[in-house]
Amino acid sequence: MPDNQNKLVVAASPHITSRYSTRMLMGGVCIALLPTLIASAFIFGPRVLLLTAVTVATCVGFEWLYCLLMKKTTPIGDLSAVVTGLILAFNLPPSFPLWMAAVGSLISIVVVKQLFGGIGFNFANPALVGRIVLQLSFTGNMISYSFPRNFGGVDALASATPLAAMGTGQNLPMIDMLLGTHGGTLGETCALTLLLGGLFLIATKIISPVIPLFYLGGTFVFKLVLSMGSAGSLSAAFAGFGGFAWNSLLYLMGGGLLLGAFFMATDYTTSPYTLKGKIVFGLGLAIITVAIREWSKTAEGVSYALLLMNLFVPYINALCRQKPVGVKKKKPAKTRKEAA
Repeated sequence: MPDNQNKLVVAASPHITSRYSTRMLMGGVCIALLPTLIASAFIFGPRVLLLTAVTVATCVGFEWLYCLLMKKTTPIGDLSAVVTGLILAFNLPPSFPLWMAAVGSLISIVVVKQLFGGIGFNFANPALVGRIVLQLSFTGNMISYSFPRNFGGVDALASATPLAAMGTGQNLPMIDMLLGTHGGTLGETCALTLLLGGLFLIATKIISPVIPLFYLGGTFVFKLVLSMGSAGSLSAAFAGFGGFAWNSLLYLMGGGLLLGAFFMATDYTTSPYTLKGKIVFGLGLAIITVAIREWSKTAEGVSYALLLMNLFVPYINALCRQKPVGVKKKKPAKTRKEAA
């Protein structure tokens, strides 16, 4: 019998171990993103692979260089920089200049990740902030969407982004939304591969389904309610319920909602850790996304919704903290009046 079998071992947390290492988790995310990368390369051409290679290489390179200069242990083996590079590339249009993409990598890795302490300490998703900085700095290039090269004969409607088409009262066919035969960034075109990647992450328990479920479900419901409210009368709203529901479903596939729900909102560091917190987080994302899409001049609201909710995560964690088992809530002390 081992000597320490009957000993009480006192150690620092965490006390729960997992068979997953950071490298395994990040590798799983890379596998989940691979089908969308292949689909984007088929839709837009081989430049997609070059753009992705640049963002991944520069993210890894900047992380290695920063750690070398600061004499820190180089963490590039955990693949977190690779994931950041992939997600950053998926937020860019295929024709985006390569040097600008490298600037996005610098912001993501050095400013957002390493200056705040490295993996596990960043206040927001690094690729998300990199994307927003590029959007504000190089707006013209960020909205220069490419036309799918392998689908000849596609009309002007199909060449528009889904959200732009919806803004004019038109919708792309469901098959175009699923296969990605429309303009957009790398990660907002092929909804089918994004769904497959998300389901893979859930099936392998790399991510929890709670945040994607409440984010997508909340967005669907809020958009449906707004559409029915604009019908003019209760009878007209219920008469057109099927059409409104179909439009709300297409609404989920437009823009970066699927990419954000499965691959960015579920980031371990920048999302709540309790069930109640995840529900609040997902619903908050849904409300802000729909509000920005419907009532602002910005067609897409996913990035800004994610950034805002990332900033609220510490407060959500504090308010939704689980009560320890057996601990009773403290009663407020009686005032002198009440005591008398």
